[in-house]
Amino acid sequence: MSYIYETKGICRDFIQGRQTIHALKDINIKIEEGTFTILRGTSGSGKTTLMNILGGLDRPTSGQVLFDKKEITTISDAERDMLRRKNIGFVFQSVALISVMDAYENVEFGLRVSGALRKDWKQLTRSSLIKVGLEKRMNHKPFQLSGGEQQRVAISRAIANKPRIVFADEPTAELDTHLGLQIVKLFKTLVTESGLTIVMTTHDPSMIEIADHVISLEDGEVIDER
Repeated sequence: MSYIYETKGICRDFIQGRQTIHALKDINIKIEEGTFTILRGTSGSGKTTLMNILGGLDRPTSGQVLFDKKEITTISDAERDMLRRKNIGFVFQSVALISVMDAYENVEFGLRVSGALRKDWKQLTRSSLIKVGLEKRMNHKPFQLSGGEQQRVAISRAIANKPRIVFADEPTAELDTHLGLQIVKLFKTLVTESGLTIVMTTHDPSMIEIADHVISLEDGEVIDER
């Protein structure tokens, strides 16, 4: 069994005025490579804070994060940036597509930012859009796409550079249940067919049966794993 992520005693505190908010408390988890993991919890449970730390967008107050058995908590900002560019994709609740660009251009722009070789842009862009079922919608701008299709473009952009892991923060929050389940099933398909590792946050209990691994958080602590 190969773990792509492991945390050891992760804590994250925030200072608000004279008060210290303990957002995460002694988090010890492992993420198996090639699996679909859901971080489950209500608003304020700490799931997004944990995801940001795993993705190198934030640093813990204490504890260690190991990516592929390498400690990444204390590496430089430049090294963290390189880690994200080469190994990590992100999908957010707000799809953050560029309105004047069509689906193809939005995905290609993500490759430019990631530093992918120019000669690979076309193949990687088309391949990732096909994987999410948008081969016939590549030339449509965001306003011409449904909410579910826009989220699929965002997923395509996240996987285009072939990262080892994708973090998706409440990607179904603005979709109805039917469309939300379609997105979650797409994640499961990407894991099964491409060997990708995906970690998704949600507060929706209808999504969890599709996941390989569910980590439940409450008040900054892991209260259950299955």
